[in-house]
Amino acid sequence: MSGRILVVDDEKNILVTLKRALELEGYVVDVAGGGKAALEKLRGVPFDLALLDVKMPDLDGLELLSRLRADGLDVPVVMMSGHGSAETALEATRRGAVDFLEKPIGTEKLLVTVANALRLHRLEDEARERRTREAARHAMVGDGPAMRRLRALIEKAAPTNARVLVVGERGTGKELVARAVHEGSRRRRAAYVRLNCAAVPAELIESELFGHEKGAFTGAVTARRGKFEAADGGTLFLDEIGDMPLEMQAKLLRVLQEGELERVGSSTGDVVRVDVRVVAATNQDLRAGIAQGRFRADLYDRLNVFPIEMPPLRARLEDVPALVKHAAAQAAADHGIKPRDFTAEALDVFVHYDWPGNVRELRNTVERLLILAEGAAVTGRDAAAALARARPAVDPRGYEGKLLKDALSAFERDFVTMTLDEHGWDFVKGAKALGLERSSLYRKTREHKIRRPPGVGSADDDES
Repeated sequence: MSGRILVVDDEKNILVTLKRALELEGYVVDVAGGGKAALEKLRGVPFDLALLDVKMPDLDGLELLSRLRADGLDVPVVMMSGHGSAETALEATRRGAVDFLEKPIGTEKLLVTVANALRLHRLEDEARERRTREAARHAMVGDGPAMRRLRALIEKAAPTNARVLVVGERGTGKELVARAVHEGSRRRRAAYVRLNCAAVPAELIESELFGHEKGAFTGAVTARRGKFEAADGGTLFLDEIGDMPLEMQAKLLRVLQEGELERVGSSTGDVVRVDVRVVAATNQDLRAGIAQGRFRADLYDRLNVFPIEMPPLRARLEDVPALVKHAAAQAAADHGIKPRDFTAEALDVFVHYDWPGNVRELRNTVERLLILAEGAAVTGRDAAAALARARPAVDPRGYEGKLLKDALSAFERDFVTMTLDEHGWDFVKGAKALGLERSSLYRKTREHKIRRPPGVGSADDDES
């Protein structure tokens, strides 16, 4: 066993006996003959556990425990007493003790209690770290105008029971809004459950949502609760709601209206009551889906009680530096990657990119750069090269509605920019790839007002 333990008692023979028993088990043990001496030790040195006697002349164990908690010291405490009573044990627990030992203390009882207290504290630490990591992972990063408006909407919606419909492009962080709504609601201590409607085959989505009885279909060897029952009292996040089959939309509507469901394979009238707040999300235009007969208008009305629109990343580029820092910290923690800074030039390259894949693309790009980049920092050249590889081929559909001469000019500008990106803004290589003289490439960049991103390429590439 391992752990640093402080034993506090005003009887010297007890200190000697407990210290010897614990050291034989491999613990590092220190002792204090009174409450005041113990308080100084606990404030100065980190301990994994403290054994405190209740009755001590200078400062009793209960008061010492209260002072520790007031100081913010969360060392686990086991109380000891030769005059134990149910009232004393209850008071010790109320003040934060994890266990209570009555004297005389047998060695076996002592060791079991100490091991259990240390194990419980480790589990609590691990759970706290997981919660911290999860909170960081689902944090809504950014303080620009668009994010302030978004947070204001969440603050209005969260305390209510209103259904929320989150709309926005892929990768904008719609689930972050769903989680924030849940965490800000009165349901936050209950379950948060999610279902991606696009990821579940049409024939299985009813069972996923409503559960099934044993024998309801081939493979249903036991009864199973669905997402609605799992989220009872809490929040159900239905992602990609626009991909839900029409037949299932009608059944979902009934649950939203009536607050009750039937498991697949249940007898007629055998219903389950549920109290669930639904937050739905989509990257589709549901009104267009209604016009095309792909989405029910009555379900849309039920879901769209409180609409929230996610801003694309290109509409909040001022948040990019904070997002890069957050994504880098997450990637380093998740993969054990050496943390790296991003230079001002690298951040400037990111700020001048349009991020068609939104925050998800930024996070993936940062992660890839941390893995591949060499040196202590990610440079502007590193960032430009990564974005050049990620940039999709020029899509002619982007020039719809333009006159041919304007479309050709826009295409030429995009194609030249893309080619220079791919070659790190090396004009010699770019001109060769385009089949142009270097002077012609310079002329094209002037004609289309193409600017080299800061920190990328060489100043020598700029025509003097």
